[in-house]
Amino acid sequence: MSKNEHGRSDCDIMDMKDSQKPPTLLTVREVADLLRVHQRTAYRLITGGSIKAIKIGSQWRVPETALMEFIEKGWKESASTSGAKKKSGPEQFKLPLD
Repeated sequence: MSKNEHGRSDCDIMDMKDSQKPPTLLTVREVADLLRVHQRTAYRLITGGSIKAIKIGSQWRVPETALMEFIEKGWKESASTSGAKKKSGPEQFKLPLD
């Protein structure tokens, strides 16, 4: 097998290319479709920082791994709050009915 100027064989170079492939980038529409939400909701999650994304020109792209992290985070938060009910709003009192 031949080696290049860096002492690596052709197979080593092919292995490096396979292991360092770029991440799959999703559009806002694709994120919305996968989450089954409106595009505007997906856009707000992205611009609000809930889903990590990069802006390329005027368009947002979401790495597939970032979307999976967002979903996993949601599952963890859901599991941790399912045992204890959170009260939202002011405390309510029952009126005595005679």
